[in-house]
Amino acid sequence: MNLQVEDEKKLISEHFDDLLASCPRCQNEEDLKLIKKAFNLANEAHKGVRRKSGEPYILHPIAVAKIVASEIGLGAKAVVCALLHDVVEDTEYTIEDIERIFDKKIAQIIDGLTKITDVFDANSSLQAENFRKMLLTLTDDFRVILIKLADRLHNMRTLASMPPHKQMKVTSETIYLYAPLAHRLGLYNIKTELEDLSLKYSYPRAYENIRSKIEGSEKRRMRIINSFSLPIIQKLEENNIDFDISGRSKSIYSIWKKIQSKNIAFEDIYDLLAIRIIFNPYPHIPEKTQCWHIYSLITDIYKPKPDRIRDWVSTPKANGYEALHCTVMGPDGQWIEVQIRSERMDEIAERGFAAHWKYKTYESSSNENLFERWISQVRELLENPETNALEFLDDFKLNLFASEIMVFTPKGETKTLPNGSTALDLAYDIHTEIGNKAIGAKVNHKLVPLSHVLSSGDQVEILTSSNQKPSRASLKFVKTAKAQSAIKSAFKAETKNRIEKGRKLIESKLADLGIKPSSRVFKKILPAYDVVSKDELYSKVGSGLISLGNLKRILKRNTKSKLVRYWELQFSKSASKKRASKPDGDETTQKTPKLDTNKPYLLREIGDDDSTSYEVAECCNPIPGDEVVGYVTDDENVIVHKVNCAEAIRLMSRHGDRIVSAKWTTHKVLSFLARIEIRGMDRTGLLSELVRTISDELRVNIRKLDIESHDGIFNSSIDLYVHSASNLNTLIGNVMKIKGIDSVKRIEHFDN
Repeated sequence: MNLQVEDEKKLISEHFDDLLASCPRCQNEEDLKLIKKAFNLANEAHKGVRRKSGEPYILHPIAVAKIVASEIGLGAKAVVCALLHDVVEDTEYTIEDIERIFDKKIAQIIDGLTKITDVFDANSSLQAENFRKMLLTLTDDFRVILIKLADRLHNMRTLASMPPHKQMKVTSETIYLYAPLAHRLGLYNIKTELEDLSLKYSYPRAYENIRSKIEGSEKRRMRIINSFSLPIIQKLEENNIDFDISGRSKSIYSIWKKIQSKNIAFEDIYDLLAIRIIFNPYPHIPEKTQCWHIYSLITDIYKPKPDRIRDWVSTPKANGYEALHCTVMGPDGQWIEVQIRSERMDEIAERGFAAHWKYKTYESSSNENLFERWISQVRELLENPETNALEFLDDFKLNLFASEIMVFTPKGETKTLPNGSTALDLAYDIHTEIGNKAIGAKVNHKLVPLSHVLSSGDQVEILTSSNQKPSRASLKFVKTAKAQSAIKSAFKAETKNRIEKGRKLIESKLADLGIKPSSRVFKKILPAYDVVSKDELYSKVGSGLISLGNLKRILKRNTKSKLVRYWELQFSKSASKKRASKPDGDETTQKTPKLDTNKPYLLREIGDDDSTSYEVAECCNPIPGDEVVGYVTDDENVIVHKVNCAEAIRLMSRHGDRIVSAKWTTHKVLSFLARIEIRGMDRTGLLSELVRTISDELRVNIRKLDIESHDGIFNSSIDLYVHSASNLNTLIGNVMKIKGIDSVKRIEHFDN
């Protein structure tokens, strides 16, 4: 037994010595003393504790510290924190003890590491909130995240000792957030290894199949790379370039992803081979110039593939990555990718932003600002009190997984956005208020809607109006977390303002009448105004949708409105007839909804909330004012149909117990899509007069306008947004007054 203890002590000592030797930024006496102090404390705290593999637990923090030092390139304080990262979590030591023994900064980092240990809790809401806390530490000291990534990497490397269900949990977490986070921080090697290890445990058969094929083709691959590289080596040497050249293949995970997404075989992946040229730059010539010089020398030898040039030296990626990539045709008729980097670019590509510390004086290190900009975007999301934890997690993931595009402002300023971003995303990226007031954009001098998807190289001008407000529909097409968060915040702020304004107006009106607000009072008011909650009442009063002129008369009444009582009576009769006609013992196999079908369902306007209380059926497109019925689905949603709709008739005949009478309330905020068809005599200026009547005089937004003229007769179809049937009827009446218009009719069945 003593022999085993001695062997373990020797093993631990060897691992710690290896750590010290692998820490290039920890070689002065003060740093070494601090690291040894942390090791001694951790070794004593974890004494007798073992990992699932059976090895002493202390080997895990030593391994994490080594990754932090040698693979990420952090300094002594980060190594100390890595050694101590599980001490507060698993032992009797507290954060206060760490601060007393070491210092406040080390205690702060370890506190951040302790808080994020349970990021992936079974409770999704708590999980999201914990992840939010983790990102809070990122905006304060992102060494917390780097150490956490090192911890996750070592856990993945030793995952074989865990049971299968634990392996699946850890790998799903890793591929879900940790690998994308490593990519976003510029840690290419760590990101690649995390992905490969995740695939190894998630899809072991696919992993082994690809790995064996890579190994099986290694000799042939090396022969191709050597044959390909020889002329390049000669050319670079002739031009006195100090360089290193190496061959590589795509990672197993990236090959698997390409096989899955492209539905192709391993043998059909044409960019499987790549070489990397890393050069030692001349001090007085810009690195970008030297990259393009090397590119020109290579393309003197091999023909390039024009659509496969990636210039990340002129416009670095948002994670700081700089390189010039090109794909050329090799001597064996095979496409080969060439990556050209300086030594500085290579270190940043492999180690991420931690490597910037080595190059603080280098002029191009201004791309650190890209990282700081991303950090500030995360901080904006975190500091938004209106964003709940689950929304935040969704928004943050938008940024994590995004690849970037570069666009230009009219003044030539570059903006980095996620791939798939729209003009509105750019507006919010420039400033929140510009996004809130945006009405359109000019892309490459052509007018486009805010939903227009941008491409790299586009020059974009945002058009604004002081009267514009954010639209809920825009949430469907914006891509960036900042835009989504800003739009949601604008709606919530507007709702709060309206509710507060409405509350004050009602309380003031009640005070004038000598009445104190109470539940008894609101029981009279709410049904009178066709609302179901105080907040809805406040909101509609605050936005001017409800007038309080008749409040005194309402409070004197103690009976329900005739219309409500009429609908209740009608439904009661209908329900009685159904019960009387239903045979004894007849049981429905369908789930009966919990919604109260004894009352008319009020189709309320809830444009400020995250969802509406009902859905408008696309088969008949009813609008407020139409006679309608509601169909209650299994999940308690109400689908509103016109009473004469064929689908509504079918539903009423088959699912009578799910049909509720429905009643529109006042709608002046939400707009509904309607279509009209117009026919008349064509004449000069008719179209402009028609559009002016609809848009300017009636203040109705046109979504789509189709017009066709033949032999002096024109036919037009117009999709427009109206608030109600009476609103639409007024519009039809005004259009009919235009000279030359013969007929205007509403089209009820159309595809949106």
